[in-house]
Amino acid sequence: MEGLKAPPRARFGLRAKLALVTLVLLALPWAGILYVNEMERLLLHGQEQALLGTARAVATALHERPLMVVASAAPGEGDVAAILAGLRRSASRIWVVNREFTVLARTGTLERQGGAELPSAWWESALAWLVQRPTENFVDVLGPNGIAGAQDVMAALQGTPATRTRRTQDGRAVVMSAAHPIWSGDEVIGAVIAEETTNAVASMRSTALERLLVVTLASFTGVAAFLIAYATRLSLRIRRLRDEAESAIDGRGRITRLGSGSHAGDEIGDLSRSFSAVLERLAQHHAYLESMAGRLSHELRTPVAVVRSSLENVKLASSPEEVRRYIERAEEGLQRMNRILDRMTEASRLEQSLSVVEPERYDLEPVVRGCVEGYRVAYPQAQFRLELPGRRAEVRGAPDLAAQLLDKLVENAVDFCSPGQPIDIRLENRTGESLLTVANKGPALPSEMRGRLFQSMISVREQRNAGAPHLGLGLYVARLIAEFHGGNIVAVNLPSGDGVAVTVRMPAPWH
Repeated sequence: MEGLKAPPRARFGLRAKLALVTLVLLALPWAGILYVNEMERLLLHGQEQALLGTARAVATALHERPLMVVASAAPGEGDVAAILAGLRRSASRIWVVNREFTVLARTGTLERQGGAELPSAWWESALAWLVQRPTENFVDVLGPNGIAGAQDVMAALQGTPATRTRRTQDGRAVVMSAAHPIWSGDEVIGAVIAEETTNAVASMRSTALERLLVVTLASFTGVAAFLIAYATRLSLRIRRLRDEAESAIDGRGRITRLGSGSHAGDEIGDLSRSFSAVLERLAQHHAYLESMAGRLSHELRTPVAVVRSSLENVKLASSPEEVRRYIERAEEGLQRMNRILDRMTEASRLEQSLSVVEPERYDLEPVVRGCVEGYRVAYPQAQFRLELPGRRAEVRGAPDLAAQLLDKLVENAVDFCSPGQPIDIRLENRTGESLLTVANKGPALPSEMRGRLFQSMISVREQRNAGAPHLGLGLYVARLIAEFHGGNIVAVNLPSGDGVAVTVRMPAPWH
């Protein structure tokens, strides 16, 4: 509408929001890295215990043999070297030293022949820049001086097994060592040192990290693509609904088109259908409002003409009797205009009164009986047949409102009833509810009006006399009263097709 600015467009759409949601997936690789690090720690601990066991086994073989552990023994010769020869392993190195840190024997090497280990898969090669893999191409030349200063060796010569971890001289590998004392009686006469690199554990860690990274990237890419595609679809549907909403009403507030509503079963489809239903009701309401001027003009034309003609005739009247007659006619016209205004404000007054009325428990049977007795006097031209249950029909509401509801239904039935045909009023007391039905023979209800009949300002009534204005509010008032009683109201054609039955359902107070 003119003078109103269009609302700003969303700058942070669903796709951007869902893209941020995918960042939550980054918690998965973080948890995976924590798990891999914990497994690495356990494997290194196991390797440390295995090295300590190897050193203990060699030391056990040398216990109580002081003659074998002498300072003058040459490295790599004698019985000590023979014992170590059976323990030679390509991936470990074993030393035997005495208390003077003289190397009595040594076997094995830490370096693996063949240089650096190459990645075994294409994705390992692609991720080599991100995940550093261990290498077997390193330099580690450890002589007696290095052994003499080692804390684990010093501890072993003091009688306590110990382990330590160090880097090679070039810093390209990590070496784990374990030292165990050699006993002769109560005296420590030497120590056994077993060494291994942690490349095996580091290689397993690198492989696990690489696979974790590949799976994470694939999952992240797939989930992100799916969420963005889903968000794009949602955005398109929401934008389509927005465009329909903007184009449904023109700048003057008129409804120009009605959306058909989506058939999707999700919330957006439900919103689209609800929006279409709201637009349809607004269109019906606007159509009625646009025709209201014609309705009021039609209803007011006759009483205004009566008042005008009566006043003009008063000027020309020659006798008091004529003046009195014309004044009475003018008063009748004014009364009819008052009735029209009363009908227009009746519904709004009822809605306001319902908000303050306190519901009570009462018997509907005497209310219906008393009303029908009054109808026989008020409508002498109509025939009424009453059927009551013969027992209490308790409901929760207000008796005077129930009488007003029945007034509207009977007034409607009298206007549409065929001449000479009775109007049937029936009250039934069923389990948990009471049913009040008013049926009359006459024209059937149009199919297009069945869902709209009880809406505000909807009327299919033919004006059968000039003195009873009808603005389509009677059945709307009846619906408000039925809902106040916790029930509902429906209108259906009689099975024979020659009339209409209106039924009000009111639940029992204990339901």
